[in-house]
Amino acid sequence: MTDKFKIDSHKLIYHPKWVSNFIDSNNDWEKAKDVYPLYIEVSPVGACNHRCTFCAVDYIGYKAVMLDADIYKRRLEEMSKAGVKSIMYAGEGEPMLHKKINDIVKHTKEVGIDVSFTTNATLMNQKFIENSLALTSWIKVSINAGTPDTYAKIHQTKVKDFDIVVNNLKNAVAYKKANNLKCNIGAQALLLPENENEIEDLASLCKEIGLDYLVIKPYSQHMFSETKKYENLTYDSYLQLEESLSKYNSDDFNLVFRSNTMKKYSENSGDRYKKCNATPFAWAYLMADGELYGCSAYLLDKRFAYGNLMKDTFVDVWHSEKRKENFRFIKNDLNIVECRKNCRMDEVNRYLYNLVDSDIPHKNFI
Repeated sequence: MTDKFKIDSHKLIYHPKWVSNFIDSNNDWEKAKDVYPLYIEVSPVGACNHRCTFCAVDYIGYKAVMLDADIYKRRLEEMSKAGVKSIMYAGEGEPMLHKKINDIVKHTKEVGIDVSFTTNATLMNQKFIENSLALTSWIKVSINAGTPDTYAKIHQTKVKDFDIVVNNLKNAVAYKKANNLKCNIGAQALLLPENENEIEDLASLCKEIGLDYLVIKPYSQHMFSETKKYENLTYDSYLQLEESLSKYNSDDFNLVFRSNTMKKYSENSGDRYKKCNATPFAWAYLMADGELYGCSAYLLDKRFAYGNLMKDTFVDVWHSEKRKENFRFIKNDLNIVECRKNCRMDEVNRYLYNLVDSDIPHKNFI
């Protein structure tokens, strides 16, 4: 099955200069402090209008807080100068709940940072489509069922939200085509026992709407989540779906069945890379209250909190003593066996580990 967007892989290979700076930094904090993230996940809002059964960040509490847009825009300028290339607006809440989201998107793009969204799309209205679609690289909509009833049960919302999302997607696709925009509009679904019999229905619907892709991905248990409903879910029996879903692939539609990620559930945690190299370097996570973390799997864990961007500049937080402590902790003490399985930086970590830590024989014989 094709994956032209490399969703089930990684794209760090396209940033050799950053990789070179990372390797050169080695264990030297004075060099490491100036290795800035290529990618940041940002939560504009803590609140959410859904309560999905699989929500990884339910433990945070869906707090009604949001980023101060004026302060955040100044931080965006600092991020761009430091070398941040992309931002995904998602988070512990629904990003489109922010009242100034279109203004935020506009400024993000103006300072030279690429924009993307992960959203439930219930609030992806015409104003957003007309103001922000042209400025956005991609939008991935979480739609975890092929029928309204199952969707409502999994998202724990009203049945009518399914049709709202479908109509919003149709409007976005129509606007994209009418204006010849480059924004890739896709969807994603966690493969769960409740929706396994509807995945083909969802694939058919997404293709009919005119989306660019649909991602079928496995659940990953967050260490701190209150929900434990799917913690023992395995995917060996689901791998056969890949073949039956491949028929939906075409020149205009990409069905990304994340079999690589599913297969990794069966591997022994001790058989992968031995330490995390992505943190505190390649990425970061900005919470709706302004706190900057080194890893989205450790939100509210003070060992991974670097400082607050509503109070201090991005560079000051990135150079902070807290990040220095996190740098040393990850290098010396973090046991990644205890980390979230198949974390967002898993493929990046596999790549970096092979570059700097693994003992590959005869590596100079290229």
